[in-house]
Amino acid sequence: MAKLDTGTRAHLEWLGFVKPTGLVVSPPALNNAGAVLERSDREGQRLLGEAVSERVFEAAEGPRPWLPDFESFARSVLGWSFSSAGYAGGSGAPLSDELALHLPDYGETLKPDFAVRELDSDHDASPWQLLVSSLEPGQDFERVAAGRGKLEASPHSRLERLLRAKGVPAGLLFNGRALRLVSAPHGESSGWIDFTVADMLLMAGRPICTALRLLLNERRLLSLPKQQRLTALLTESRKYQNEVSEKLAEQVLHALYELLRGFQAAHDLSKGDLLNDHLRQDPGGIYRGLLTVVLRLVFLLYAEERDLLSEDDTFVNHYSLAGLYDRLRADATLHPDTMDQRYGAWAQLVALFRVIHHGAKGANLRLPPRHGVLFNPDRYPFLEGRPLPSVAQNHLRVEAPLVSDGTSSARWRNSWCSTGTASPTARWTSNRSAPCTRR
Repeated sequence: MAKLDTGTRAHLEWLGFVKPTGLVVSPPALNNAGAVLERSDREGQRLLGEAVSERVFEAAEGPRPWLPDFESFARSVLGWSFSSAGYAGGSGAPLSDELALHLPDYGETLKPDFAVRELDSDHDASPWQLLVSSLEPGQDFERVAAGRGKLEASPHSRLERLLRAKGVPAGLLFNGRALRLVSAPHGESSGWIDFTVADMLLMAGRPICTALRLLLNERRLLSLPKQQRLTALLTESRKYQNEVSEKLAEQVLHALYELLRGFQAAHDLSKGDLLNDHLRQDPGGIYRGLLTVVLRLVFLLYAEERDLLSEDDTFVNHYSLAGLYDRLRADATLHPDTMDQRYGAWAQLVALFRVIHHGAKGANLRLPPRHGVLFNPDRYPFLEGRPLPSVAQNHLRVEAPLVSDGTSSARWRNSWCSTGTASPTARWTSNRSAPCTRR
């Protein structure tokens, strides 16, 4: 299985901690722009700690760390100078009326508290790259503020509406307890990342603090070459995502085609017994079953790549996808002309799917049962060579369909081993347009 480079892994880790909603930045775009995450950035965490105070927001919680003032935080932690050449608001240049959105129907005007200029902006682009809204201490980003004929919208919705109306690509919400970086490109869905102050102060949260400084420090916003600034990072992340989605759509089709080809051959070898019942009673279930196999493999790739499954030698050597892939690749190198006459890989996948669903115990092997729908062996019994309907019996031998190793090898090659800067799992899991398998 392809290994992640150090830079990509570092960015995937902090993005995994903060769990972005939608797309904001992608690891490949960050790497291409030279945005390296310094794991030993103690200075940022120290500066954040000096800027933090404690305050009780809810009696049940007790005192919580918070940042009393955005401008002080931005100066000390992000290195903003608030010079009139690059900023507006606060002690910098006054905010111009061009950044205000007047809503006469609601008797209200939306405007930011701070703004960062886009130096060397294109002729048809906004001269601003980031708008900042500083809220009341602890104010919920998502809570809708209603009242007396005014706009009923959350702070997040207000900022997003302002960004889209003014053509500004990014915004920042600040309530003292967290910062939310919002990406709202024209004509596309928005995405956002929350940087929680309490999390960034933890030892394990250092990468989050480092990432915040990496994205929003003054050098990134104003001094670096244009292709390395925040706006370019957001734009390139969207472009990369679109390219990946197009490639993945093709790869999904290739994977499904290879599976269909393999099951058609296995159906012929069974003299029509394998799929006859399914073709008569639920022909659409064959498509859903094959697609479910693809989704199962995505899940397992993700879990194995992050060491979420067992590290026991029995599992790693005889059940894991990584081990199976290595054996298929070696066999394809040594016996390229006979892969379609070799069998065994599909039977191992069937066994792995059963293990994930029912769990397993051994000398050092502990896998808890996951049950659920995705790995349920009775949902699509033809995948195990069983008729429809039938119920899996764990004590009975399973006669797996004779899907050739050539089919399995081709599926790996066409689907998760294509070239790219991200890992196979990162490329697969970044796709949000996979067909639904729910009935």
